[in-house]
Amino acid sequence: MSNLEKYNQIYVEVFGASVEQLGDAYDKEHVSEWDSVHQLSIISGMEEAFDLMLDPEDIMACTSYNAGKDILVKNGIEL
Repeated sequence: MSNLEKYNQIYVEVFGASVEQLGDAYDKEHVSEWDSVHQLSIISGMEEAFDLMLDPEDIMACTSYNAGKDILVKNGIEL
């Protein structure tokens, strides 16, 4: 499984989304289910899937699908 597939799987599990739904508009402004619990589930999934420990700034900045990808790249994960 590629890193992008692992990342997408986190959103599928947390939100029950399909991979086709993920993209630029998949963020806390456009996804009504997105709340702090879901955001922490995303962070937890990212840390577990990629063996990371994200800093508080990254945790707070992870408010969209694309932001999460940027955070992974910043932490040396190739997508």
